[in-house]
Amino acid sequence: MDDSPDIFGDEPEEEALSAADLEAAGQESMFGAPEPRQAPKPAAAAPVISAQPYRVLARKYRSQTFAELIGQDAMVQTLANAIKRDRLAHAFLMTGIRGVGKTSTARLIAKALNCVGPDGQGGPTIDPCGQCEPCLAIAEGRHIDVIEMDAASHTGVDDVREIIEAVRYAAVSARYKIYIIDEVHMLSRNAFNALLKTLEEPPPHVKFLFATTEVDKLPVTVLSRCQRFDLKRIPSELLADHFAMICGKEGVEAEPEALAMIAAAADGSVRDGLSILDQAIAHADLGGDGKVSAVQVQEMLGLADKTAQRRLFAALVGGDATGLLDLIDQQFALGVDPPALLRGALELTHRVTLAQLGRDESSFSVDERNAVSEWAQRLSAGQLHRLWQLLLKGHDEVKTAPDPLVAARMALLRVLHASDLPDPGTLAKQLESALANAPRAESGAAPALEAAPVASLGWEQLIETVDRSGQLRVAQVMRDWVRVITLTPGELTYAVAAGYPGDVGPELRDALLRATGERWTVQRGEGEGAPTLREQAEAKKAAEDAALRSHPLVEAAFAVFPQAEIIEDTPDARVASLGNKWRN
Repeated sequence: MDDSPDIFGDEPEEEALSAADLEAAGQESMFGAPEPRQAPKPAAAAPVISAQPYRVLARKYRSQTFAELIGQDAMVQTLANAIKRDRLAHAFLMTGIRGVGKTSTARLIAKALNCVGPDGQGGPTIDPCGQCEPCLAIAEGRHIDVIEMDAASHTGVDDVREIIEAVRYAAVSARYKIYIIDEVHMLSRNAFNALLKTLEEPPPHVKFLFATTEVDKLPVTVLSRCQRFDLKRIPSELLADHFAMICGKEGVEAEPEALAMIAAAADGSVRDGLSILDQAIAHADLGGDGKVSAVQVQEMLGLADKTAQRRLFAALVGGDATGLLDLIDQQFALGVDPPALLRGALELTHRVTLAQLGRDESSFSVDERNAVSEWAQRLSAGQLHRLWQLLLKGHDEVKTAPDPLVAARMALLRVLHASDLPDPGTLAKQLESALANAPRAESGAAPALEAAPVASLGWEQLIETVDRSGQLRVAQVMRDWVRVITLTPGELTYAVAAGYPGDVGPELRDALLRATGERWTVQRGEGEGAPTLREQAEAKKAAEDAALRSHPLVEAAFAVFPQAEIIEDTPDARVASLGNKWRN
C-alpha cells in the first residue's frame, strides 16, 4: 500500500510535539511573527473516588488491644493472670448489654492466645503485638483457625454438628482453633444438648468463646461449663472522656456538655454512644463551623433544655402553677416529649439528693451546679424523697395516658400542690403544738358518746327467729322499716318508717305464725314508735363520728389539713384508743 501523502490535498497527521516545542509554545512571538503551534489542552481530570468507603466510628475505633477496652479492668486482670499462670479455660462466656465489647473481647482473646510476636517466637500474651500474621489475620476476620458464627442464623443441630466434626482436626496455622459464637442464646435446645459433651471435654487445641446479651436464656448445663465474664455498663464520665479522645483524633471540636449528653443517651453502651456521636458530627457539619454543641445535640436527641429543666424544677418547688404550665407548653412546642419533662425533673431530684450527701458531679455546668447546691440547702431529704415518688408515679401515668401532654400537666400540677404539704416530721411538730394548746380532759374521763336508743331485746330476737325460718326478705323489712310501739307475747303494735310502700301488716302476721307456730295479733298503731334497728345503727355511727371529730388530736389534724376526710371503718375502737392515749 502506498504510504505517500495524498495528492488531493489531504494533510498528513500532525506529529506529537516535543518538550522543546511545548516550551516554545508558551513564549510570545516577536515582531508579529506567527505563533507556534499550541499544545492540546489536557482532558479534565476525573474526580478522585476514595477506594475505601467511610467507616463509622463504632467500627473504626473498635478495641484492638485490651488497653483500649474501657471499663472492663477486672476482666482484663483476670485474663492476664490466667495467661501468665497458664490456667486458660477451654470455654469463655462474655455477657452484658449491647455495645460494651463482648465480641471485641472474644476477638482480643483469640489474638492473645494465638499471637506469636513480631519475631514469630512469642507465646500467649495479654498484650498481643498486632503485627504478626495471626494478629493481622484475626483483626481482618480472615484467619482460617478463628471461626466466627452468628447463632441467630445458625440455630440448629446440623450447624453444631459441623463444629463437633471440625474440632477433631488440629489448627492449620495457629496455636489454638477458636470458635466465636455470637448471640449464643439463640441456639435451639437440641443444639445446646448436642454441644454439651464437646464443650465439657474439647480437644486441647480448641477454645470456645461465647457472647450473649441474654444470659438467662442459656441452659445451666452450658453455664457450668464456661468461665463467665459479666461486662459492665460503661460509666457516663468514662464514655464522655472516650468520646473526647475520639473527637480529638477525628479533628472535631465538641463541647464537654454535648459529650456528656451523648454519654448519658448511650446508657452505658460504647457502640450506641459512638453511633450518636457520628450523627452529632454530621449534624454539626451542616451548621457550618463543624463544632458539636450542646444545643445541637439536645435538638438532635429531642432532649429537654437543661436551663428549661431547671426553670421547671424551680416552678415545681416554688409553687408557681402558671409558670409551670407555660414551661410545659413551651417545651412541648419545641418537640420535647412529655415523658422527657418528668425524666428531667426526676434527674434533677436525684442530683439534688446526691448533692446533699456531698456527691456533686463534675460533668455539670457551673450554672447547674450552683442551682443544685442551692436546692440541696433549701429542700429537706423528706421533701426530695416525696418529690421522687410523685414524679415517678406521674412518669408511669404519662407513658400510658391517651393524651401524654394533658397527663404531664396534671401530674406536674399534682407534684406542685403536694410540695406545699409538710413532711412527717414537721407535721408531728404541728400536731404536738396544737395538742399543747388544746384544753385537756379531766383525768380518768374518756370522751363520752351520746347514748342512742336501743330496741327491745325481744324485738331483735324475734327478727332473728324470722330470719332463721328462711324468711330473709321479711326479716330485712322488720329491721329497716318497722318501728315498734308495743311488743308483748303474741301481740305487736307497730308503725312504719316514712317511705315504705303499702302496709307490712299481713306479711308480718304470716311470718310470725310460720316462725313461732303461734298466731299473733299484729296491728298498726298511732304514733312514731321506737326507731327501727337501721335508724338506731345510723344514729350510733353519727354519734361515734361526732365524738371522733371532737377529739383534740383529730381536731389538730383537721387544723393542719382542712380538706382531710375520716375513712375509719371502726370509729368506736379508734375513739377508745385515742381516749386512752389522751388520758395517758
